[in-house]
Amino acid sequence: MTPVTRVAVIGTGVIGASWATHFLAHGLEVIASDPAPDAEARLRESVGVAQDRLAFTADPAEAGAAADFVQESAPERPELKHALFATLDAAARPEVVLASSSSTLLPSALADACTRHPERVLVGHPFHPPHLVPLVEVVPGGATAEAAVEAAMAFYAGVGKKPVRLRRELPGHLANRLQAALWREAYALVQSGAASVADIDTAIAYGPGLRWALLGPLATQHLSGGAGGLAHVLAHLGPPTEAIWRDLGEPEMTPELVADLVAGVEEELGGADPVALAARRDAALRAVLAAKADLP
Repeated sequence: MTPVTRVAVIGTGVIGASWATHFLAHGLEVIASDPAPDAEARLRESVGVAQDRLAFTADPAEAGAAADFVQESAPERPELKHALFATLDAAARPEVVLASSSSTLLPSALADACTRHPERVLVGHPFHPPHLVPLVEVVPGGATAEAAVEAAMAFYAGVGKKPVRLRRELPGHLANRLQAALWREAYALVQSGAASVADIDTAIAYGPGLRWALLGPLATQHLSGGAGGLAHVLAHLGPPTEAIWRDLGEPEMTPELVADLVAGVEEELGGADPVALAARRDAALRAVLAAKADLP
């Protein structure tokens, strides 16, 4: 793969602007594209730095043709993304990876729009906000070449991300599926009246979430087994865990549940300004990442 010095960021909403910020912070040039009339002004205000390395065009083909790597972050509408990938496939050099930030669309569906080089299409799904959260899920499709996967993994690692590779396409990729499993039980607990929204958040944020942020759920479980490690844990707690699985809830997203969840979060946050809260969260994220620097 040609060394990446210029990245095309296609779509400059919340995710695209955050990607642009991250790439610029790592010394790359960015050529961004978005059809909205005020997109360039909003992007430059959001990025705030390295304006000399940020170019803008309303034409995605122009951006794709000038780039060494493409990060697409347009709205999550299949017809829009298909049209964009057809345009990018026609414009970008054959060796340039076309990566989508999509959290719901599978790479094979995106590659179907590419008649020239579907082998360079994959999903590179970040977690919000991409300029702070290191995770990127690299998801190849049925037509994706191994060379494209390796190039994407190397590129993301080279700009300070923590890429993980999925071995097959799945709805929701990896991390969203894990989140969905936890949300499913959290919603079920609220729906059954077993716990409040605030207590569920407290239970995770001040319990397992603290440990998961450092090593993840499986490595954390291994450490809890002492000298015997995960084998000891599964031998002794495997059957009780299976009993819990059988008792997990199956919530229905009824209007009443939605109202209870929304009201619970509003009560928990007590009218806190969401912008200020997000800023404090981001500051804490930086501190956690700094503390994690010496961990695996």
